[in-house]
Formats: sequence, structure tokens, C-alpha cells
Amino acid sequence: METVSSISTVSHVIQLAVAPVFLLSGVGAILAVLINRLGRIVDRYRFLEGGSPSAGADEEPLVPIEMEILARRARLIHWAISLCTVGALFICIVVAALFIGSMLHVSVSQLVALMFVGAMLALIAGLLSFLREISLATGNIHVHKN
Repeated sequence: METVSSISTVSHVIQLAVAPVFLLSGVGAILAVLINRLGRIVDRYRFLEGGSPSAGADEEPLVPIEMEILARRARLIHWAISLCTVGALFICIVVAALFIGSMLHVSVSQLVALMFVGAMLALIAGLLSFLREISLATGNIHVHKN
């Protein structure tokens, strides 16, 4: 009869772990967007660093300014990636703690709550950093007159 009880317990833990796993997949999608943005920033920085043969003389003074903005954007994206990754790690700890607590018959509710709150705080900070990067990117769009 203990087998039925064990299956029921594992089934309940799986039900509890489903929401954090869906959250984890959402964080993975956010990380993919952030990594793509970082790649584009790095590519643009390298392009400007190498010197653009198509840049006119009137655009040349803007290159160091744009490179500084790109460096700031890269730092913000780096923070966003780091914080979202920490959030994802905390979510993984939540899922692992649920199963370990169930297997060892130990109450892990405080650890789960603490890690989940930590994950939410890290994700909030990461998304705020991402929002700041977007603001910096769109606030510095130059319209060139032909």
C-alpha cells in the first residue's frame, strides 16, 4: 500500500513543480532575446571599432559617442542576462527542493518560498535592466539628413 502512497506523493510534487517549470521556460525565452541583443550590440561595436569605409566625414565624430552608448547598453544587457540567469537558477532550486523534500519527508516550505521570492526579485531586476537598455537604445536613434 505504501507504493500507492509514494506514487500519490510524487504525483502531487510534480503538480507543484509544473508552474515553476513553465516559468523556467519563459525565462529561457527572455534569455534568448537578451543574448540576441547582446550579440547585435557586440557586432555593431566591432563594426564601428574597425572603422566604417562608408561613413562620411560628418559622421566620424559620432562614432566614439555611439561606441560609448553601445558599451553602456552591453553592460545593461550583461546585468539583465546575469540577473535572469540567477532567477532561473533559483527556480531550479525550487523544483529540486520540492522533490528532495518529498523524498526525505522534510519540510522545505521556507526554502521554497525564499528561493521563489529570490527568483522573482532577480527577474524583476533583470527586466528593469532590460527596460533601461531598451530606453537607452531608442533614446539615441539619430536621424541623418540627406
